[in-house]
Amino acid sequence: MSSNTEKTALQLRSLVKRSGELELSLARVPIPTPGPDEVLVRIEASPINPSDIGLLFGAADMSAAKATETADGPVVTAPIPEKGMKSMAARVDMSMPVGNEGAGVVVGAGTSDAAQQLMGKTVAILGGAMYAQYRCVPVEQCLPLPPGAAAAEGASSFVNPLTALGMTETMRAEGHKALVHTAAASNLGQMLNRICLQDGIDLVNIVRSQEQVDLLKKNGAKYVCNSSSENFMQELTDALAETGATIAFDAIGGGRLAGQILSCMEAAANRTAKEYSRYGSTTFKQVYIYGSLDNRPTEIVRDFGMTWGMGGWLLFPFLQKIGPANVARLKQRVAAELKTTFASNYTKEVSLQEALSLEAIAAYGKRSTGTKYLINPSKGMAER
Repeated sequence: MSSNTEKTALQLRSLVKRSGELELSLARVPIPTPGPDEVLVRIEASPINPSDIGLLFGAADMSAAKATETADGPVVTAPIPEKGMKSMAARVDMSMPVGNEGAGVVVGAGTSDAAQQLMGKTVAILGGAMYAQYRCVPVEQCLPLPPGAAAAEGASSFVNPLTALGMTETMRAEGHKALVHTAAASNLGQMLNRICLQDGIDLVNIVRSQEQVDLLKKNGAKYVCNSSSENFMQELTDALAETGATIAFDAIGGGRLAGQILSCMEAAANRTAKEYSRYGSTTFKQVYIYGSLDNRPTEIVRDFGMTWGMGGWLLFPFLQKIGPANVARLKQRVAAELKTTFASNYTKEVSLQEALSLEAIAAYGKRSTGTKYLINPSKGMAER
């Protein structure tokens, strides 16, 4: 491919200013020329995941956001509370690109055989800065999509699929036989449900509405507990006793739910206890918090004995831990089951400009089930 450095394209940027203001804008950046083992991808689809929202908005109060129009699109500003600025110290006055993953067509390739073999193919990428018209990445960061698969179908090939697979891999590695998942009607939750059904793993799904219960039941889930039900604790304990689930992955984070899960695990274990112990059951119970849908403090009431653990779980440290060979194995499963087990659904597709509209921000900023947006950076845009 000939040099593109004289041309520019748009990239979404998030900037935390020292003055205590967030600024979201579309910046014009040079279109790079790929190195020997790199490819240039025209991005056609990139999901807005909760982890992306964390970088995009930072600690800003988006309810007070304002937008002004420029030639390249809206510039959105929002105030950051003083206490929020403390957590933003490491990124102050740094204009940061956003978007963990995406998919598109390889339109330029380096001289290596591996790069040349990807020319013209649709690939999924995990590499950051995906809310952009073009992205230059090393070959090893690309996952070629199956023939006939569209970019939108492969846009979410990494974060949700590998997180869901990581949960079942962690479950097995730590000696558990069944697991619990919260916010279970999400795209990730529905993927995990399909994985567990396919792999014969008992899964206890926790949701917060009857509509979400019905959705998962329709999709084959056997154990679905509604946290808004007055009988939630009893129903959860029953499901844990039946499945023997002793590990949970919690997307909520704040509030009482993580502690309630441990309490119900303890109650389920005590149903089969042969003798009383003042230290609680000897069954080890683990809750991993992997999300922050609720930003309040995590509250626990220690009524679950002494044999338990609570900690954080993140995808990228997990992938580093299991090594390249196992990561490749998981990626190949994602590619093979892209249109079935790992299919994603989106509420709306938007351009880069539309993603910065206050209406869109209010929708996907809720981080609630049924509001997942897909950015198509190639929609309605032209390079210069």
